[in-house]
Formats: sequence, structure tokens, C-alpha cells
Amino acid sequence: MADLTTLQGWLLEAELAQHKLRTGAQEIQIEHADMRVAYTKADEGKLQAYIDSLKSQIVAAGGTVDGQRRRGLVVNL
Repeated sequence: MADLTTLQGWLLEAELAQHKLRTGAQEIQIEHADMRVAYTKADEGKLQAYIDSLKSQIVAAGGTVDGQRRRGLVVNL
């Protein structure tokens, strides 16, 4: 799995791409690791699935997304 900073960067890029699609872009491209993926309006569901996957990975890595944080044991001393 990628580190938290990388995942957050990919999420930002994917959300910006989604915004562009929703505001009229015909096609957008996202570079992920060593791959380039193109999305069109018809592929918006796949882009949303990618965004959801990134959010899950970020939370699993201990980061936060939309106010969600990985749950863990809290010990008060």
C-alpha cells in the first residue's frame, strides 16, 4: 500500500477530476503510480469507486477523510 501522503495526493487528484467531469469536461486522465487512466462522463461510477477505495485506504493508514478516522483503543492515563 502507498503511504498516507501519496494516497491523499491521489485522492485530491481524483476528486478534482470528478469535479471537471461534472462541470463539463469530456474526458479527464489520472496518473496513478505508473499507470494513466482516462475517465469520461460514462465512467463516473468507476471514478467514484476509485475515490471510495482511496478514502478507505487513507482511513486504514490512520488518516482522516470527511471527518472519518480509524477507530482504535484510547487509553487515558
